Amino acid sequence: MKINPVQLAVSCLIISFHLLAAASPEEDHRGKLLAPALYILGDSLVDSGNNNLLPTLAKANFKPYGVTFCRGPTGRFTNGRTVADFIAEFLGLPYPPPYMDLRGLLPATGMNYASGSCGILYETGKVIGKCLALGDQINLFEQTVTTGLPILYQHNQKQLSEYLAKSLFVVAIGSNDYINNYLQPHLYASSTLYSPQAFAQHLIDSLSQKLQRLHELGARKVLVFGIGPVGCIPSIAKAQEHNGKCVEEVNRMVTLYNDKLGPMLKNLTASLPGSNFILGNIYMFSYSSIQIPTTIGLTDSRNPCCITWANGTSACVPRLEPCTNMDKRFFWDGFHLTEAVYKIVASDCINNSSVCWPTSLKDLVKI
Repeated sequence: MKINPVQLAVSCLIISFHLLAAASPEEDHRGKLLAPALYILGDSLVDSGNNNLLPTLAKANFKPYGVTFCRGPTGRFTNGRTVADFIAEFLGLPYPPPYMDLRGLLPATGMNYASGSCGILYETGKVIGKCLALGDQINLFEQTVTTGLPILYQHNQKQLSEYLAKSLFVVAIGSNDYINNYLQPHLYASSTLYSPQAFAQHLIDSLSQKLQRLHELGARKVLVFGIGPVGCIPSIAKAQEHNGKCVEEVNRMVTLYNDKLGPMLKNLTASLPGSNFILGNIYMFSYSSIQIPTTIGLTDSRNPCCITWANGTSACVPRLEPCTNMDKRFFWDGFHLTEAVYKIVASDCINNSSVCWPTSLKDLVKI
């Protein structure tokens, strides 16, 4: 796909409209928006620029990242929009800005705390540099709730609680706990301390505690994405000898985690008052699409679109031109997906329960 300047200009106008239309707290409660705010927590799948301000090698603030995004390279680890951006558009909200780049007043329409290379566990990804583990991100959200939002609501606790209860929270994290932790025995001891089954349970227990803390801080509608087929990403599939398109041994490890995630979220919904925890089950969608990419209109599900080092297993090489058919590719670099795939995932999650379970986002926001 050749980059069309006119299309980028239109995209810029749309983004500008979203930013100008950012509603005040009072407007949120008049029902003009599907949710008053969107809060994002996670890793590089939804990072919108927090890592730009951190001392880490995990950055995406250079071309060809953002080549089809209106503002160019913002720190998003893809060519354009992420699944979080598409969800924001659905809700009628501006894209939640990265917390680390916050200037001036706190926006009433949400924030993005996600940080590339980090995970559920604090130690995950730290050898690459500083990043915000999920616990760190929740600490920042707590600061938001205790210092920023009360000012917007003039310290009216009832209004603040209603605002948080109606807001949508998206959590997309966990893959780095394998990629940047368990699968690197020369750097981390986790694979010697835990069997694959025990490690999956360790992650689930840690995530459950953190989600309960989010609930204590006011979150009620929470979408939690599972982990995709890590054994199929180019950084792993192209680096190991195996049969087929994926390293199935790695996929089996991830499946142990995913199989526990749904029941854990169901239990939280049943036990935490007023809560609705939704599972974003992207594993089967991604796996089947990688095996037969034509089912979702793609032609290549093995090779990164951008030029990388080490035979397609790394991040993008700075300033080199990507492939011309990025709207037909599944993978953007050695780890991340293209905007085309994120758009399909978001659409399915919004409109039906094939990806997001037990209810779609369209129905969740009505609760």
